[in-house]
Amino acid sequence: MQGGFKGADIVYAKTWTPVLTTINQEEGKRIHAKHIDWITDDEILALAAADSIYLYPLPADREIEVANSVIDSSHSVAYDQAENRMHAQKAVMALTMR
Repeated sequence: MQGGFKGADIVYAKTWTPVLTTINQEEGKRIHAKHIDWITDDEILALAAADSIYLYPLPADREIEVANSVIDSSHSVAYDQAENRMHAQKAVMALTMR
């Protein structure tokens, strides 16, 4: 992760949670424990450019995938990103429902 963040102007994080690989709760806990440090927090974001932009395809697992201090910061445009996705999806629906 450090290499990806270092000097980055834009960080586009993607979900990694265990639910993507297993539905077994015990296995999910094991995967999560193995990757507990895979969180975008202030420390890792500090490696990016001072005026970096943080993107995330909501919904986010707060304090698991991204720290509240990052997703709620001035770097984050995650909510604008989600709003734009909604309008894009409405446009696709309108074009396909003719």
